[in-house]
Amino acid sequence: MNNSMVIGQYVPGESFIHRLDPRTKISIIFFFVIIVFLANSLASYTLLTLFAICSVVITRIPLGFISKGLKPVWFIIIFTFLLHVFMTKEGEVMFELFSYPIYSGALVQGVSISLRFFLLILVTSMLTLTTTPISITDAVEDLLGPLKKVRFPVHELALMMSISLRFIPTLMQETEKISKAQASRGVDFRSGPIKERVKAVVPLLVPLFVSAFKRAEELAMAMEARGYQGGEGRTKLRELKLETKDFLALGLFILLVIGLFFTRN
Repeated sequence: MNNSMVIGQYVPGESFIHRLDPRTKISIIFFFVIIVFLANSLASYTLLTLFAICSVVITRIPLGFISKGLKPVWFIIIFTFLLHVFMTKEGEVMFELFSYPIYSGALVQGVSISLRFFLLILVTSMLTLTTTPISITDAVEDLLGPLKKVRFPVHELALMMSISLRFIPTLMQETEKISKAQASRGVDFRSGPIKERVKAVVPLLVPLFVSAFKRAEELAMAMEARGYQGGEGRTKLRELKLETKDFLALGLFILLVIGLFFTRN
């Protein structure tokens, strides 16, 4: 497993979340993305955080693997926090940092927005970590099935989403490989003026785009060689079916939503 990025990777397992119907997981994550913006108190944020942490523990995926894979996201989270701290001027002045006043409202907004972003990344990554790309494709196609009546290309859209998710870790591995090859030839990506760093990135982007287009062409040729003609008339090896554990998971999530509304200010 490549630890540079967890989004898009699948980790095989037999946990409760692994065995859930992919439609159940997609539905829960979809509504979690909505309710996470409804939290506005310490109790509501605590409730959502406990839900996210329990979900990670239940998957039985090593916490070290997940934390290391989320490293690229920490920069955005910290930047978001600092942006709110230095740009928001609400509430009382708590202290001064380098002669710059820090307001209480700025700290509250910075923590809440950063925590929301972290929870969204953590919970949504659980979908790809516990669900195969084929299952995600079947689930999205089934959930968007009613749109077929208006001739919407549901199968093609689901396939594109699945391929995109699968290509994320592949491109990350390719980027790491090319950057190490360039570094071994004396290219420095981390020191020097910004202008020089930007120039050093060009030798990294060109082979990366070439490799990405080459992989896309090989995938298209492989699908064409196997007679792929879209979703019309295709059958599935495994039919999706809701079971008792899926209704249990949905019931627990409904309790989470009810608890969230009771803990909001």
